Amino acid sequence: MKKLLENIYEAIGETPLLHLRRIAEYYGVEGNIYAKLEYLNPGYSKKDRPALQIIEEAEASGELKPGQTVIELTSGNTGTGLSLVCRAKGHPFIAVMSEGNSMERARMMRALGTEVVLVPQCPGSVKGEVSGKDLELVEEETLRLTRERNAFRADQFKLDSSYRAHLLHTGEEMWEQADGNIDCFVDFVGSGGTFEGCAEALKAHKPSIRCYVAEPDTAAVYAGHPLVNNGAHKIQGCGYAMDLPKINRKNIDGCVQVTSEDACQMARDLARLEGTFVGISAGANVCAAVQLLRGIEKGNNIVLTLNDSGLKYLSTDLF
Repeated sequence: MKKLLENIYEAIGETPLLHLRRIAEYYGVEGNIYAKLEYLNPGYSKKDRPALQIIEEAEASGELKPGQTVIELTSGNTGTGLSLVCRAKGHPFIAVMSEGNSMERARMMRALGTEVVLVPQCPGSVKGEVSGKDLELVEEETLRLTRERNAFRADQFKLDSSYRAHLLHTGEEMWEQADGNIDCFVDFVGSGGTFEGCAEALKAHKPSIRCYVAEPDTAAVYAGHPLVNNGAHKIQGCGYAMDLPKINRKNIDGCVQVTSEDACQMARDLARLEGTFVGISAGANVCAAVQLLRGIEKGNNIVLTLNDSGLKYLSTDLF
């Protein structure tokens, strides 16, 4: 147990690993699913980890000056992590987010003292379905504000510190908590940091561990499939149909596709069967694990993350 904390960001990490045996039984699959409960971080998501790593490394290098403004584009989770880290460390923070993301994320960031800039979606985009093109508009606004405010860009897609948070911590915690009894790892990719960091960490311990990228069935670019319906899907914060700078394709041992409907149903099943109240991307991760246990990973041990809290989706049709 951690001792008395002086700062909220000291509560980040060391999340429990839960054996999802009820899900495996309900779906009738052979094998084990071990889930990191990342929604128990203080910002209610796995993105607290890279938020802290990015800020601390930038402070240590001198790139981020005392009291300097920090800015980043976000679907809400990285922004929430940066909100609480920056608040505790004395940096004003600007979150730039698409209007397509759930309103709870913006409200939580504003409650933490963050300036939230909402960017309208592309014509024809659907609320709750943020596409790669929507993200391009958010990127344009982030670049403009970075110059205008002389801000430090906490770039979760490009900075090595983003994936190093998972290389140094998440992956190592998985290995230790599972006593090394891991055959494969699966991750529904957003910025790519979780996949790359955990894949590198786990393969360093055991090179035979297989690492799978999970993607929306409509935007399975790593699997080499064409976009369907412009790549639209409901799995927020992931599946942007783009080549991610931090992912080393040599670490990808296979790809799994998940539908929005199956991801949502799995999130509901996780709440009903396991008591884990999580979001859609967490459901997508477990969907991918179930597919693998029904096929080439039958009987094996799969590790993954439950990415964020279901509290961030109460305004959506998930629950």
